[in-house]
Amino acid sequence: MENKKLEDEVINDFGNEWTLYDQDIIKINEKKEIFDDYFYKFPFKLINKDSVGCDIGCGTGRWAFFFAPKVKKIYCIEPSNAINVAKSNLSKFNNVVYLKEKISELSLKKNSMDFGYSLGVLHHINDTENALKIIVSKLKKNAPFLLYLYYNFENKPFHFKLIFYFVNKLRLLISKFPFKYKKLICNIIAIFIYFPLSRISKLLKIIKIPTSFIPLNYYSDKSLYIMRNDSLDRFGTKLEKRYSKNDIKKLMEDAGLQNITFNSGSPFWVSLGYKK
Repeated sequence: MENKKLEDEVINDFGNEWTLYDQDIIKINEKKEIFDDYFYKFPFKLINKDSVGCDIGCGTGRWAFFFAPKVKKIYCIEPSNAINVAKSNLSKFNNVVYLKEKISELSLKKNSMDFGYSLGVLHHINDTENALKIIVSKLKKNAPFLLYLYYNFENKPFHFKLIFYFVNKLRLLISKFPFKYKKLICNIIAIFIYFPLSRISKLLKIIKIPTSFIPLNYYSDKSLYIMRNDSLDRFGTKLEKRYSKNDIKKLMEDAGLQNITFNSGSPFWVSLGYKK
């Protein structure tokens, strides 16, 4: 019962987040750049106007926006009130089906999906292993599935791991606050930590100095809106898990995926597998 209560609180928090940051004001080129960061390994040659797929934890529908024009139908699965934001953002498409469901109650037919993806979702639920098995059961044989789970900084120097230790303590504290206070605190973090570090990285990139040693260097070309959104995403959740590359590979294999590969760069780790 305690686990269910926690998961329901997390769902409610993300509903509030995606209602606040509905992505509407982000320029299309920035949306596409972020989409490409995550999906550059996705085998788009395997999908077409006859394909049917699923977006697990669709949030505002920001990924489905780029898939809907390419396929016959896409199911947007979202347990929070953010499903209403997705409906608004994707209103120009008539091939999107919206299901306000948890993964544990997923109503998609087994072996029915030509592709699927779930980005930044499964590390925020209690039973990640079983959730992935449920999702994979809905895929057809050889269907591609793209997954993004938070990494445990295994490929980063010691100072990243040390910073994460204290950041995680801060997250555990901030995430317990009422949403209006979380929003305020996370805005302050975005303005005074994310933004300066991102712009230092941007300057160093201009003068051809590597930035991989700088935390938050991923945001060097991102808008403050994205940083505010991601700060709330990062510090506002009560439930978060971290995985190594080997952990994710095993997780995917145990769920029935094979031929697993990983993105070579940030964000870590985005992985691609195919249903056995």
